[in-house]
Amino acid sequence: MAKTVLVVDDDPDVIKYVSTVLEKIGCQIISAKNGEEAMNKIGHARPDLVVLDVLMPKRSGIKMYRELKTSDSLKSIPVIILSGISEKTFLRSQEALSEFAGESVPEPSVYIEKPLKPKQFTQIVQDLLK
Repeated sequence: MAKTVLVVDDDPDVIKYVSTVLEKIGCQIISAKNGEEAMNKIGHARPDLVVLDVLMPKRSGIKMYRELKTSDSLKSIPVIILSGISEKTFLRSQEALSEFAGESVPEPSVYIEKPLKPKQFTQIVQDLLK
């Protein structure tokens, strides 16, 4: 049975590109253009993996990642952050939110800075979905 991957990005070209790469390795794709839409879709179809952008409207990837990793029912879903924002900046934002909210979250399974390298990406996805 094909593994389901939720691709979340506000850029339709990125969604199409990532989806095409993932479909070539047999993944079933669900997509969302922001964190709010993505969280609604997760409620209906629990994905095996989430590929998440950081800067998006309506609910940023920073907030969505935090929601996923603090939810008992969702925190086991692996997350790949795919963003133009540096990993260091993302981790600092999580540290700041942890201080404010009082609950820390684990680092993402994988953090990839754009541009995406398809061969490396597909290997990472296949490893996470095993």
